[in-house]
Amino acid sequence: MAWLGIALILCAVGVLALAMMVRRHSGLPWARVVGTDTGVQRTLERPLFSARLGLTGKPDYILQRGQALIPVEVKPNRRAAQPYPSDLIQLAAYLVLIEETTGVAPPYGLLRYADETFQLRYTAAVRDEVVATLAEMRELLDDDDVARNHDEAARCRGCGFRAHCDDALA
Repeated sequence: MAWLGIALILCAVGVLALAMMVRRHSGLPWARVVGTDTGVQRTLERPLFSARLGLTGKPDYILQRGQALIPVEVKPNRRAAQPYPSDLIQLAAYLVLIEETTGVAPPYGLLRYADETFQLRYTAAVRDEVVATLAEMRELLDDDDVARNHDEAARCRGCGFRAHCDDALA
């Protein structure tokens, strides 16, 4: 019977070591996961929503560190030395949504690429950029003459609106 107890203890130590290795490799801090929108386990049943801003979104993870909620956006196939601006504005929108829905501003958000984790501090400037981007997007929705970016033929070929676009590349 003693050997069974020893085997269980060794198994538990092995599982803990594996969990710590996986967490370290993930680039994410050791924190309680309070929401996830990835894989089989989806604990964010509803998206975060701000009626005032007309903004909705679901981060891949929400971590809790102390009283702070930290949104995490994961781009597992992306490799870059610097984060893409579009990824940063997406993460910034999640920061705003957490503040709007909880009344408490998160200190930062995390953007995880394949080999790198970037941290975006949540500041008034970040919040203002999200609000300005939303206003610009709404203006463009009402605009009849939108300048499209057709610099990349491959992107044009993959566009879902290509069949209806007068500016589609050959």
